[in-house]
Amino acid sequence: MAKLNPGDRASHFVLKDQNEKEVSLEHYKGKKVLVYFYPKADTPGCTKQACSVRDAKAQLANLGVDVIGISPDTPGKQKKFDGKHNLGFTLLSDQDNKVAKAYGAWGEKSMYGKKYEGIIRSALLLDEEGKVMQTWYKVSPKDTVPKALEALEE
Repeated sequence: MAKLNPGDRASHFVLKDQNEKEVSLEHYKGKKVLVYFYPKADTPGCTKQACSVRDAKAQLANLGVDVIGISPDTPGKQKKFDGKHNLGFTLLSDQDNKVAKAYGAWGEKSMYGKKYEGIIRSALLLDEEGKVMQTWYKVSPKDTVPKALEALEE
């Protein structure tokens, strides 16, 4: 899938959140948004990433940034993940991987020598109009927040 670059318009989407409520990218018009894609709720890397975002939520909010986490998990799994770790931000269910593909966060991966298709851990910072400010593909769970904060300071 083609990756997005700074200046590209982010694809519109409507997905269900952890409370089964439909959320659209349009809901965030007028705010910056950190959108990050993760493979599976409540796994070690995804938990580390989500908790670092949770811990920086106030700092990001002070910079006018909302956060959206997206994975192929069901809304129910997202809700458990949110509750278990007190995440307190929007988690969206992209079960058909349509949004991940549109954002370039889906592609070939390999584990133990086997190749397969899956979520490529990625983060994108969008401006108030839904245009891409910065992208980080194959981002480390621990680097998502520092890279976003660094981009916001530029």
